[in-house]
Amino acid sequence: MRDDEFLKKKLEEIWNTSFYDVERKNNIKIRFKGNWKNKFGHIKKLKTGESEIVVNGYFKNENIPEFIINLTIAHELVHYSHGFSSPLPRLYKHPHKGGIVNKDLKKRGFKDFLKMERHWLKNDWRKIAREEFTQKKERIGLFKWF
Repeated sequence: MRDDEFLKKKLEEIWNTSFYDVERKNNIKIRFKGNWKNKFGHIKKLKTGESEIVVNGYFKNENIPEFIINLTIAHELVHYSHGFSSPLPRLYKHPHKGGIVNKDLKKRGFKDFLKMERHWLKNDWRKIAREEFTQKKERIGLFKWF
């Protein structure tokens, strides 16, 4: 199973190879949290002034390809670089308008990952999510009887 230390190493690796041109103006925390069917991650600014990237807890599972985690982290770092949930100046009014995140990801070398992600979403994620959420409902249902 992957853990938060795994994510910290991934964040540093991706920052150093693909976001080296972005000034890191605050501490960025990263962790696994939540089990979402329709969300891979998010970034938010904490009251402490730090930024926090959260990655879907289901991605701890080693059956989830590592490129999905890399792309999720890179996606959130694009938001950071655009001034969303970071102390950097905001470059755009809306975080996704006009495909700005994917355009930036492509410039930073993630074009192939984006293609792979579309294929994986269509062919694999829906099945994994369906199985996970069915099992979760069954587990919750069992406890209702006790």
